[in-house]
Amino acid sequence: MKNFAKKIWIVDFGSQYTQLITRKTRELGFSSEIISVDECEARFKSNSLPECLVLSGGPQSVFEDPHDYSFIFNHKELPVLGICYGMQLLGKFFGGVVEKGIIGEYGHADIHFTGAFKIPSTPTKMSVWMSHSDHVSKVPPEFDVVMESSNKLVSGIKHTSRPIMGLQFHPEVEHSKHGKSVLDYFYQKIAKLSKDWNASEMLEEAFAMVKEIGDKKVLCAFSGGVDSLVAATLSEKILGGNLYCFFVDNGLLRTQDYIHIEKLKKETNLNIEVIDAKKEFLGALENVSEPEAKRKIIGKMFIEIFEKKVKDFETNHKIHFEYLLQGTLYPDVIESSPHINGGKSVTIKSHHNVGGLPERMKLKLLEPLRHLFKDEVREMGLSLNLKRDWVYRHPFPGPGLGVRILGEITPKAIKACQDSDQILYEELLEAKLYHSTWQAFTVYLPVQTVGVKGDGRAYENVICLRMVNSSDGMTANWSHFPHEFLEVVSRRITNEVAGITRVVYDITSKPPGTIEWE
Repeated sequence: MKNFAKKIWIVDFGSQYTQLITRKTRELGFSSEIISVDECEARFKSNSLPECLVLSGGPQSVFEDPHDYSFIFNHKELPVLGICYGMQLLGKFFGGVVEKGIIGEYGHADIHFTGAFKIPSTPTKMSVWMSHSDHVSKVPPEFDVVMESSNKLVSGIKHTSRPIMGLQFHPEVEHSKHGKSVLDYFYQKIAKLSKDWNASEMLEEAFAMVKEIGDKKVLCAFSGGVDSLVAATLSEKILGGNLYCFFVDNGLLRTQDYIHIEKLKKETNLNIEVIDAKKEFLGALENVSEPEAKRKIIGKMFIEIFEKKVKDFETNHKIHFEYLLQGTLYPDVIESSPHINGGKSVTIKSHHNVGGLPERMKLKLLEPLRHLFKDEVREMGLSLNLKRDWVYRHPFPGPGLGVRILGEITPKAIKACQDSDQILYEELLEAKLYHSTWQAFTVYLPVQTVGVKGDGRAYENVICLRMVNSSDGMTANWSHFPHEFLEVVSRRITNEVAGITRVVYDITSKPPGTIEWE
């Protein structure tokens, strides 16, 4: 089997931007992975080396770091890039002076190249993103200062003979203009790496993961979202009839979701079976209004219904499932690792581990997307000839409308939320604005306000429009849409959706607000 080892290892020191280094590196065409300091040391001791090493930023101080990094720097031919904290490690190890910050640099800063140093396709002066207090005050012997900030602090250093470079700023963030060009310069000109990461490579690696399980029966808790669709599509090409997709209809779906599933059943080779469990879910949610209680009930009901369906299916068809296919992505793997981010372990998102089904049903996991980011999954979907509209659908939460209907979930509230959401969806498509926002939906508010319908007074509920722009959902800004568009949506909702007299627009960014209301 082909060796899929990544060329570049990114050693995580706890920076909030470490994932961005990996994403930008891959966008430039170089394979990369994030590892901890301990993992890095263990690999080096077993004589497993990368072609290039990146030392990330981090919140700690080099004065408090107990590690001896000679295991890295004794390899004189190894290209090393130190970013922020990583540059301070370079400064300290090679005999320079790192000082506790007095001035400090946080946010935007202007830097310029010094001496004869120049990076092609970048201006002499650049605006970059800084986030540090400690800094290299005296450059180590055999290093040159190649960048300096406007307040005279060292912003970039380069070894005179070895392929080593340090950057005090964060080239991986969007705020650093031309940061991507700086990374590309290091990888190509200093590290002298050849590009090895593209859609073809991603697909080949994912196929290899699926092929490893052999002729086994595989179960997929199919949602129809981007991750599950791409994971199921590529797996079906290897597994064929051994892949079974079960879609649970909990009664809390949007109109567009039902349409989407029907299209997938007709237009793909996926074996999708819909489990109608509306009555069970809505019965369990009756008279429940507390958000967390709703989430727990929905999760519990999903497990019970899915597990019963699978057992009945195995009995009736005399087969046995051994694997559960999941659309787990690289950020979920990173967040759940106890070795990365300073040893802090974060549970994988509930919609990815489907409520603990693997453990409960004694299933092994098949996760062909576990090394990929969302944008890479979308790219893979296109390479699998999936329709662009399918691959670029907006995210939809696991609990569905259960977290978009505030208060008790009633048939009336579900209908109002579904109808208003469909109107918003239709108008976004009509105005060609659907892809201008990262996520768009409606929220049903348990608030009644006075209105006028016809010649009479109405006392009915409120629908809130929520549209945000984001790259990963961690932060988000509310979407600025034309007033004319909002007017059309509002008019249609108040005219066409029963029980609604008022429409409002949520202009709260994240933070402080979350994207979903519950």
